[in-house]
Amino acid sequence: MALPQIEEVRSLSQEEIAEQVLEVKKQLFDLRLQQATGQLEKTHQFKHLRHRLAQLLTVEGELKRQAASEAALQAESEADSEVSTAATPVVDASEAPAPSEAPAEEATAEEE
Repeated sequence: MALPQIEEVRSLSQEEIAEQVLEVKKQLFDLRLQQATGQLEKTHQFKHLRHRLAQLLTVEGELKRQAASEAALQAESEADSEVSTAATPVVDASEAPAPSEAPAEEATAEEE
């Protein structure tokens, strides 16, 4: 019996992957139970099921990371669009006091 191919897992939806993860974990539990009671004849099934579980969890993680990165990109693009559309106040250089003038004004205010 050949090991399962990951292409089969990649074609599944997230819900189907979650269902299969639970199913494979249950099968592994049953195999451990059979092994403990001495009823297990096909020990290679452990390898196949662990391989399948690893594939399922890998694809599940990939899908979660992909969804998170897409959400981050979307949030970043929304933030960029809000910043670019917001009106920024323009300060005229003639209105702002020169740095040398500011301490002099404070000193005269303190003397009074």
